[in-house]
Amino acid sequence: MPSDAYEAVIGIEVHCQLKTASKMFCSCSTAYDGARPNSHTCPVCLGLPGALPVINKRAVELVLSAGAAIGAWTPDATRWDRKNYFYPDLPKGYQISQYDLPLASAGMLTIDTSAGPFRVGITRAHLEEDTAKLVHGEGPMGERLSLVDFNRSGVPLMEIVTDPDIRTAEQARRYAEELQLLLRTIGASDADMERGQMRVEANVSLRPRGTEAFGTRVEVKNMNSFRSVERAIAFEIERQAAALDAGEPLRMETRGWADERGETYHMRAKETSDDYRYFPEPDLPPLRVDTAWLAQIRGELPELPAARRARYSDVLGLSAYDAAVLVADADAGTLFEATLAASPGLEAKPVANWVTGDYLRIRNAADGPVTVEPAALADLVRRVTDGSINRSSGREVLEAHVATGESIEAIVARLGLRQISDAGSLGPVVEQVLAANPDAVADVRAGKPQAIGFLVGQVMKATRGQANAGVVQAAIRQRLDGGTEPGPS
Repeated sequence: MPSDAYEAVIGIEVHCQLKTASKMFCSCSTAYDGARPNSHTCPVCLGLPGALPVINKRAVELVLSAGAAIGAWTPDATRWDRKNYFYPDLPKGYQISQYDLPLASAGMLTIDTSAGPFRVGITRAHLEEDTAKLVHGEGPMGERLSLVDFNRSGVPLMEIVTDPDIRTAEQARRYAEELQLLLRTIGASDADMERGQMRVEANVSLRPRGTEAFGTRVEVKNMNSFRSVERAIAFEIERQAAALDAGEPLRMETRGWADERGETYHMRAKETSDDYRYFPEPDLPPLRVDTAWLAQIRGELPELPAARRARYSDVLGLSAYDAAVLVADADAGTLFEATLAASPGLEAKPVANWVTGDYLRIRNAADGPVTVEPAALADLVRRVTDGSINRSSGREVLEAHVATGESIEAIVARLGLRQISDAGSLGPVVEQVLAANPDAVADVRAGKPQAIGFLVGQVMKATRGQANAGVVQAAIRQRLDGGTEPGPS
């Protein structure tokens, strides 16, 4: 654990590929996954002399949508800037980006943590173009090679930068998770970290507790999962604390995260904004945001994750856990909403239990897509709730519905799973079980409660799970409390 003498100051930068059909400044397709290297290119995204960029309106709209979702401010006009640096994955030698006039600024996002809700200020969200991709390997003589695939070059990229508000690795992870969920909800991006559609970088520094001045900032890259984000930042906090305790100077640098080793490593000295020599992009005019357009974008926002969780908890009475699972999983949330809509008056809690439990269990174990008809699930929930079939039989029915697509009515009839709740019909079976298990009967009368469960289980077994367990238990207690010895039937 890091020393209590220090406080961590953490800022998060997220680069997110936007969900557009074409690139940021040209008409090349963004559907490059699996494509032949350098097949989705043109003079513009290759940075060839004389090629002029044209702004992708949809990309601008998605950044404005993200800004509206985080409550950010959008200026009447913004502009494009050239960010200069010379890496082999940057074909022009500069990146078209935004510097002092971003499309969105001064936003915020509230996250849930183990210590309660936490507010993260968001400094800016701006639009830029992605770089090409370096592919490292070996040549025919065993030499190391780095090849460049320009298919990704020019893909619209939104960069979202937080204020230095975050203090723990857990907060950083929860922020990244909530931001991904928000971006997916508004349709701005698929934000898949494994596919590089969302890349999280952290700026980490330590300062003595009770002081205001920031410490030496270290940037951490190459965190390819939310677990890696939390582990990498926790490691970096401990590394810096140990260095300060030992009187060792920290340097401003960029470090990578080695997930297999569980540690960060030095990559290069950290650049500052001065190093990039920003200046206005001469090939693009300033971008003016029409107020009516911005109002339309705000009005078309879907229900956001935080509001949806609150509705599930406050209006529908779900637990915080159920609400979080349903909002975080798009398929589960859609099925939950559709099931309630298919059967007005159905209680939300049992539907949530079936969706977050059995549906997700079946879906996660399946090799392919899983389809559950909302009306069928509503029918199943009603039957279990009113005692027509028991919970165990309900699971069997749901699995059969997924496998065959049959209606719940047809499956229940075919499998003979209607629950027996009539005490008179169950009486003979109860008598047989009591007569066959005198030791368990004696244990019940001796005050051993687990024996009742055994006897109920034997009745359930004899009725192939169709007996209503509550009715069975009541019948057994009534029979034994009567004081007569069970006899042969």
